[in-house]
Amino acid sequence: MKFRFASIAAAGSVLLAALSPAASGGTPVECYERYRTAPVYDTVYENVLVNPGYRHVETTPAIYGTQKRKVLVRGESYSYEHVPARVETRYRTVKVSDGGYSWEWRWIDGRKVLCKVRTKARYEQVAEQVVVRQAYKRRIVIPAEYAYQTEQVVIQPAQKRVIDVAPSYQTVARRVLVSEGSEGWKRVRIRNHCAS
Repeated sequence: MKFRFASIAAAGSVLLAALSPAASGGTPVECYERYRTAPVYDTVYENVLVNPGYRHVETTPAIYGTQKRKVLVRGESYSYEHVPARVETRYRTVKVSDGGYSWEWRWIDGRKVLCKVRTKARYEQVAEQVVVRQAYKRRIVIPAEYAYQTEQVVIQPAQKRVIDVAPSYQTVARRVLVSEGSEGWKRVRIRNHCAS
């Protein structure tokens, strides 16, 4: 850029030296005017890292509940009771007398006579106690006794989950210089002055 500017400046001084006679009243043969072009810029779009990303651990707490649990209060046990004998009254026929002969006074046809009378054997019902079932001891089972207790239980244990957050980018517009522009002299034609 400095080299170009130096060469343009040298050419300009030569050109001014050449024009100096025209300024003194001569006829211009060639005419030049100074020019300068503006710098040219362009917009460039590029992705810029906004967030480098990170790893996040998310913890879910445990979930608890309650449940009833059957517990033994008193175990099974036994006891004994006395069952008395069962006695029944039963009757049986026994001979009280074998029978035989006896003397009795009787009136027969208006006459009082002593008669020898034959008697039959005599039986009677005799009651007696009979043991139908002997006395014994009976075992009684006392069942176990239970109760219910409420206790806290874990329905779902605590959990940890690793979450990876990806990096994020953003498109950013940036103005860049495409051309720095230039300056120098260019030949011009002016009617009735620099026509050649």
